[in-house]
Amino acid sequence: MTEQQKNLAFYALNTEDVLAEVASAPMGLSAKEAQIRLDQFGKNELAEGKKKSLLVKFAEQFKDFMILVLLAAAIISAIVSHEVVDSIIILLVVVINAIMGVFQESKAEQAIEALKQMSTPNANVLRDGHTLSIKSDELVPGDIVLLEAGDVVPADLRLLEAASLKIEEAALTGESVPVEKLLTVLPAGDVGIGDRVNMAFSNSNVTYGRGKGVVVNTGMSTEVGKIADMLAQADETETPLKNNLNELGKFLTIAIIVIAVIMFVVGTVINGTSFVDMLLTSISLAVAAIPEGLPAIVTIILALGTQVMAKRNSVIRKLPAVETLGSTDIIASDKTGTLTLNQMTVEKLYYDFHQVSANAPIDLTNKALLIMNYANDTKVAQDGSLIGDPTETALVQFGLDHQLDLQKCLEQERRVGELPFDSERKLMSTVHELANGKYFVAVKGAPDVLIERTTRVLSQGQELPMTPQQRKEILFNNTDMAKQALRVLAMGYKYLDELPAELTSEELENDLIFAGLVGMIDPERKEAAEAVRLAKSAGVRPIMITGDHKDTAEAIAVRLGIIRAGNNQAVLTGAELNEMTDKEFAEQVYDYSVYARVSPEHKVRIVKAWQKEGKVVAMTGDGVNDAPSLKQADIGIGMGITGTEVSKGASDMVLADDNFATIVVAVEEGRKVFSNIQKTVQYLLAANLGEVLTLFIATLFAWDTLLPIHLLWINLVTDTFPAIALGMEPAEKDLMSHKPRGRNSNLFSGGVFSSIVYQGILEGGITLFVYWFALQYPAHTAMNMPGLSTQALYTLQHADALTMCFATLGFMQLFHAFNVKSVKQSIFKVGPFRNKAFNWAILLSFALMGVIIIVPGLNDIFRVATLNVSQWATVAAASFSIIPIVEVVKLIQRKAETSQEKEQHLSVEN
Repeated sequence: MTEQQKNLAFYALNTEDVLAEVASAPMGLSAKEAQIRLDQFGKNELAEGKKKSLLVKFAEQFKDFMILVLLAAAIISAIVSHEVVDSIIILLVVVINAIMGVFQESKAEQAIEALKQMSTPNANVLRDGHTLSIKSDELVPGDIVLLEAGDVVPADLRLLEAASLKIEEAALTGESVPVEKLLTVLPAGDVGIGDRVNMAFSNSNVTYGRGKGVVVNTGMSTEVGKIADMLAQADETETPLKNNLNELGKFLTIAIIVIAVIMFVVGTVINGTSFVDMLLTSISLAVAAIPEGLPAIVTIILALGTQVMAKRNSVIRKLPAVETLGSTDIIASDKTGTLTLNQMTVEKLYYDFHQVSANAPIDLTNKALLIMNYANDTKVAQDGSLIGDPTETALVQFGLDHQLDLQKCLEQERRVGELPFDSERKLMSTVHELANGKYFVAVKGAPDVLIERTTRVLSQGQELPMTPQQRKEILFNNTDMAKQALRVLAMGYKYLDELPAELTSEELENDLIFAGLVGMIDPERKEAAEAVRLAKSAGVRPIMITGDHKDTAEAIAVRLGIIRAGNNQAVLTGAELNEMTDKEFAEQVYDYSVYARVSPEHKVRIVKAWQKEGKVVAMTGDGVNDAPSLKQADIGIGMGITGTEVSKGASDMVLADDNFATIVVAVEEGRKVFSNIQKTVQYLLAANLGEVLTLFIATLFAWDTLLPIHLLWINLVTDTFPAIALGMEPAEKDLMSHKPRGRNSNLFSGGVFSSIVYQGILEGGITLFVYWFALQYPAHTAMNMPGLSTQALYTLQHADALTMCFATLGFMQLFHAFNVKSVKQSIFKVGPFRNKAFNWAILLSFALMGVIIIVPGLNDIFRVATLNVSQWATVAAASFSIIPIVEVVKLIQRKAETSQEKEQHLSVEN
């Protein structure tokens, strides 16, 4: 088959031309010709994606800029500063981070593998004029395939025969109702997959009837294969968190280099410090400035977030997805199975010239109720589940819900004849023998057809001649229900004195008595409308994407609150989208909230259009057709129950309960996680800035304030437990009342950067003040220690000052952890002791800081002195002072913001 044949619109050719194009015949290929074509075209299977080795995946984890900075810091620290312990800690963090990255690698490989495993094990084909069962991967273009109910279509087929054939294509088109297949030749042009009624597509399911088709495409040339190809080629999107951490790494590197160079120049040129000493000091400063535990702490916070979300039915497959959810601007959701139940359900009935809800009581002798159950081929499985066409199972389920004992009814009035549904008649009829010897004919079908065949109408138990006004009213109600996106069927009946020798439509389906109408729909989930409302209140825009027709899509979207009633301008079809250029679509993308009758290519285009607008896009889906857009989206959300393995494999997150409302919960958790990461970054960088300023300014004044071992211990004690505990902070009350932070925000937004700067300056300033104070007003004086020499006294005073400096900086960072529980709100409003993990972390860190000063032997190792009561009082007061100072600054900031908001409000009013 040539490339031209692969892309040929077979739906626009008659069957003779199709057979000619694929060089086949109605009796199929010969075994010899089939083998030749198998060698030519290859097996009917999906191409396996190129897999990376574990070593390559591991090596790729070290491309991250922040990781490279940490590696450089570890090498410098070990070679020049001889801080082996510090280097080991940094290297451990890097390796752990890389290992976790390997486990989260390669969604595309899993997704394509899942697509491959979907292939049918066997197919019934005509070879040499005989019917054979062969493995589906041995099918070739030109093979004649036989289909019947229950089969999975093994390749893309152009249908040659179709007897009441219906195929469920929801995984490809998103449309929940099986498609009735016809042999009609379609016009050449852009015809969507869902409208190609003379085609059968690989991996779709035959639900009714039988058929025969010729294979026109196999393997990667099928519609499923095209999806797999798009999936393999889809661009990997960088998550906002990954971008933020990269930006943070670059910022810190530049800042560290600048400060270290300035410090080195000042020390050597101005103060005359030796080259080697200044080099070691500058490197110590650089090592102290890098929050080496940040990647691991962020990973831990994300992991904790995944545990919380798993308990609430959101299974995270990739850690950054937790945070990405929190920045989501757009949720592009597939309708079928996500916003709706993917289950046809009776919603309204019309009988006795009244339209009633499906929940209303109904008499078990009601003719409309009996007809919808009698003229029905649904089977009841041993476990009680219903097997058959979704439309027919919905009718039987309606009867069961109203306590109709169908089995008993059919035993009393058994079926003795039938006319199966036919696409030309658009009717189905069954004949039932009554106890009085007569026969009851139950007919259901398309309202316009059935109503034309009725001469009487059942009203209040009486069979009356149908008047033109009554016929007009019935047709009006049919139209009214159709406008509500309901699939409407009509029911009619008649009695026969004797069973005709031959059951024909002329005998059974004329001179009918109209019994009623039934309207069905794939209903929205009960919690979906509330979830949409909550998403909108949080500034997240829900977008519905579906393969259904425009009217159905609009009706569901209105019921869900995605668009307002009558706003059909907000609905765009796939055909209309095809007529728009990318530029035109980009200019109008804000106008549409619903997309109907779309293909996989459309979904990817929609996601990309929003991404070009700078929006963070989440895409939900459950079908094969959703896989490319799930991968293209910033976060793909698969369905755990109804979702295919393909959609799950292409997703960053899977909903265990298929509940759209769970997404809103996940968004809140994602916002909380990012907020907590911001708090951790604020805490760590303010602490490190305080350390940098302490060392930098002390160097300018030639003060010996902190030794490398002091910096290392402070970092170990204060940067680990409190930082992780901050990641477990409960969500702030107003978290879901503001707009998403968006793609352009970063870890420093929302006042975090300014807080880091002034709080770091505070920490450094207070620490240096305590050091100066301890030198100016020593606790050990010549008066109370007259035996000491001047040099010994100075050494003792310096040891006290150094210890107080060390203790103040360490304890102050722990007190400051309370400040960062909220960037702007008072700690008393957010609750200083709500987080039990935080409380224990602070207590443990306080103990670790205090023990090396108090316990004899340990203080010698860390080269610190034992402090007396007055010195401890000074340290405690100075350390705690950061809380009231920051509280005052926050109060001023809140008042300034409130004043600014009032001015803006007045400006708008004027």
